[in-house]
Amino acid sequence: MSLAAASVEPIPAIQGSEEKKPLKPCCACPDTKKVRDACIIEKGEENCTGLIEAHKDCMRALGFKI
Repeated sequence: MSLAAASVEPIPAIQGSEEKKPLKPCCACPDTKKVRDACIIEKGEENCTGLIEAHKDCMRALGFKI
């Protein structure tokens, strides 16, 4: 369990540094990105349009121009 605690501690530091630096597209919307990527791998891009659009909406909400 100490590994889990150790892996959780750096996260606030990373988030704090993100506030000072612009958010990179690769790090934005991790929840929608993960689900979208899994769907594309398992079912193919043509079967995941809803998840792809949800990820795009999330990215746009954060200010990315997609």
